[in-house]
Amino acid sequence: MDRFVGTVVRGLRAPIISMGDNMAQITVDSVLKASEAEGFSLRDKDVVAITESVVARAQGNYASIDDIACDIKEKFDSDTVGLIFPILSRNRFAVCLKGIAKAFKKIYLMFSYPSDEVGNSFIDFDMLDVAGINPWKDVLTEEEFRKHFKNTCHVFTGVDYIEYYSQIIRESGAEAEVIFANNPVSILKYTDNVLTCDIHTRQRSKKLLKEAGAKKVYGLDDILTSSVNGSGFNENYGLLGSNKSTENTVKLFPRNCSELVKEIQSKLYKVTGKNIEVMVYGDGAFKDPVGKIWELADPVVSPGFTEGLVGTPNELKLKYLADNQFADLKGEELKSAITKCIENKSGDLKNNMASQGTTPRKLTDLIGSLCDLTSGSGDKGTPIIYIQGYFDNYSV
Repeated sequence: MDRFVGTVVRGLRAPIISMGDNMAQITVDSVLKASEAEGFSLRDKDVVAITESVVARAQGNYASIDDIACDIKEKFDSDTVGLIFPILSRNRFAVCLKGIAKAFKKIYLMFSYPSDEVGNSFIDFDMLDVAGINPWKDVLTEEEFRKHFKNTCHVFTGVDYIEYYSQIIRESGAEAEVIFANNPVSILKYTDNVLTCDIHTRQRSKKLLKEAGAKKVYGLDDILTSSVNGSGFNENYGLLGSNKSTENTVKLFPRNCSELVKEIQSKLYKVTGKNIEVMVYGDGAFKDPVGKIWELADPVVSPGFTEGLVGTPNELKLKYLADNQFADLKGEELKSAITKCIENKSGDLKNNMASQGTTPRKLTDLIGSLCDLTSGSGDKGTPIIYIQGYFDNYSV
């Protein structure tokens, strides 16, 4: 019998997760209950994915603004710092900023422009062109920036992040001076103590600053890499990947995810006899074509995954085969020829024209995007995603 369905993705409802919960057992139980209730059987090479948020919550991986301030004070022996390239986010950065500001008397707040690293914009490039400003070399004060651009509110949230972040700093007891520049070294005109807040470009920023003579340089990934006064921490990413929990606490990126996914895989195998792949996922790394926001405020899409999810797709482009190699065939003859081609494809299709146009991304990034879009970030209540048929192809 022919198959008429390929990949199937299910968002699984789970209990509301609390600190101390056994995330491995909850995941296994949720998968088994969903399978029984919905009448689908589990198969080898299925994928179960758990959102990083509930993993961190179960771990109790939280920190307060006082914990953040304490760690930063130990790292900087200065009352002044250059805080560069923060992303524009009430959820991702605002609470962290409260803790950072408590550690200093003055902060030089340097924004990238016209947008932050993940695409949240103050203005668009057309406005820069009209103003005759070159964002790659021009350094602007807040007064100069506002003289050129009257409306700098975020297109979706309506928040003026220039004023919002400045206010947080002032309310935390520090002075704020705002600068706009895209070269990290520009901050050294004001201070040689720098905390760089970019995510995916952080290593380059640190390198350039150190080469240019900065006295002390840290990134958000260097803050809370170990516990402070019993706080949560993340040894790999520090404050990167954190989210607002309360007005004065953040939930950090989860720890020990590799151990967790292996435990879940083992438990599922013992119960079902099936080798099911498991991953923890965060932001999906997709881009909004309207707001231009790149959905990857986490340092990685997946902080933990089983071995079967290592690598990239190795796929043939069906339309290429149909339009070229088998252009003279139709119907069952065409289907048979393409099926045989897939069955006989090599293990590495790099530089093969028949793979042109297939997605050149890590499997975990692709699957993470699928999961993030399925679970959403609101009230769906499906922090566990179950995927079937992802590794199937037209020949099976």
